Amino acid sequence: MNFYLDVLKQYTNFAGRARRQEYWMFALFHFIIIVVLVVLDRIIGSYPLLYALYTLATFLPTLAVTVRRLHDTGKSGWMALLGLIPCVGGIILIVFAATEGTPGDNQYGPNPKAGPGYTGGPPYTPAPGQY
Repeated sequence: MNFYLDVLKQYTNFAGRARRQEYWMFALFHFIIIVVLVVLDRIIGSYPLLYALYTLATFLPTLAVTVRRLHDTGKSGWMALLGLIPCVGGIILIVFAATEGTPGDNQYGPNPKAGPGYTGGPPYTPAPGQY
């Protein structure tokens, strides 16, 4: 649940990198919440009100974590626009999101697996003698 809340707290952070775990845990909780809201909407007869409000409220955080995940694989955040291509766009994004990130630092920031320098932590400073 912390991964989900961390992504929501960084809803405007399009810089840096997001680990696969951060992205997929957010996607899992996001999917579960959507399913629950659709069921509740159907039960109370207000479909798609709750679902639409939630989707609208989480649009920016979802886009931001997707861009950071693409950054981790060494791709531009603009590649998220591939999702607009019918049928194959979403599949391509799933493949990119499932791909392991670039080892070491890349043009988008330090490796999130390297320490507290990932998007949710304080600025990364290497330990003395590390570099």
